[in-house]
Amino acid sequence: MSYTQISTFIKTITGITIGKIQFKRDEINKTVQMLDGHRFTVFRHVIKKSKNQKGQKPAVLCVRFHVNGMSPERNIKFSLLPMLFILGLPGLREKYWMINRRNGDFQGLYEWNSVEQAEEYVNSFAMNFMTKRSIPGSVSYEIIPEIGLADHLRHLEL
Repeated sequence: MSYTQISTFIKTITGITIGKIQFKRDEINKTVQMLDGHRFTVFRHVIKKSKNQKGQKPAVLCVRFHVNGMSPERNIKFSLLPMLFILGLPGLREKYWMINRRNGDFQGLYEWNSVEQAEEYVNSFAMNFMTKRSIPGSVSYEIIPEIGLADHLRHLEL
């Protein structure tokens, strides 16, 4: 299903206004060691209250990239604007924004209502935007089916 940037922007602003999209602070500055040994520090965390469609199993999407021509600090500030366009995407439940302070890589950990919705994100304008502003070849992703983000994070070292 195709969604426009305008419609997702409106859904994001509406969700924030009515409390459906909530920014959490309790995980900020926590470090997560991924299975490949890379360590990422959380700098933003959002939970979106959404209805899980009956019969759907959640999926985790892990996206990693290195921004081209911008300091990590500037990218953290700059990431506020693109965020307003992705939080309105249907099926998104939760997202962690993270940085590897050692090499400057960024990582997003998302929970989606289904594998299909995670795949839609991978093929969306948001991922295209991320790819365009990243060092060529630095964008990678993995979809982990049938697991929620909380359960996935329990498998990682905190």
